Amino acid sequence: MKLIDSHCHLNYEGLVERQAEVLGNARERGVAGFLNISTRQREWDDIVALAEREPDVWASVGVHPHEADAHPDLGAAALVEAADHPRVIAIGECGLDYYYDKSDRQAQRERFQAHIDAARETGLPLVVHTREAEQDTAEMLETAVKEGGVTGVLHCFTGSAGLARKGLDLGFYISLSGIVTFKNAQDLQATATWLPADQMLVETDSPFLAPVPHRGKKCEPAFVAETASFVARLRGEDPEDLADATTANFFKLFAKAA
Repeated sequence: MKLIDSHCHLNYEGLVERQAEVLGNARERGVAGFLNISTRQREWDDIVALAEREPDVWASVGVHPHEADAHPDLGAAALVEAADHPRVIAIGECGLDYYYDKSDRQAQRERFQAHIDAARETGLPLVVHTREAEQDTAEMLETAVKEGGVTGVLHCFTGSAGLARKGLDLGFYISLSGIVTFKNAQDLQATATWLPADQMLVETDSPFLAPVPHRGKKCEPAFVAETASFVARLRGEDPEDLADATTANFFKLFAKAA
């Protein structure tokens, strides 16, 4: 089985201290690639450096919506410059989070727009975080797609079926994390059964959200195998087929990785 962890934070506490072990564990489980995601500008150099050292690790450059207030001057130009590196294959993680409201909502929208503009200029896909902000997220992405040159993924998807359909209609992919294995995730599990096989990804969002049967543990990329197997069972599919499909989807979306 060949899988890709399409969203992990290998430079976060809990994983960064044992990166070699974490990567080795995942490779033994059939994980053949990792997209290491940035959330703050000060992380970019370290995240790119890891991708330079490890041929199966790629990098993103972006600022999480929680960090919008801390990056008041971040515009598209800085993202475009950082994304010129050959190992940077995505813009993000970016988006809107009205659940925690750790940053001013207008600042979040401004930073999100900067990422959208950078994605259009670079041709790289967006990695989108959205929580309790479905209407604004959908409106901004719909406008972006109408203007052309923007695609991406709704990562660690926990939204409504309506948002999933909107994202799919706009050409975005839906990525499922360990949350889909949780007992209280029936709505998400229902969505997972009908997602188009050619617009679906799997991820860990490690070190967060370890799937069943690893709840309570520090999540790591190896656990994407449990999530993929669970989703395959939900869909009545062979796990190998789902692994093949989501891996192909990764390289289709993140074409620079290919």
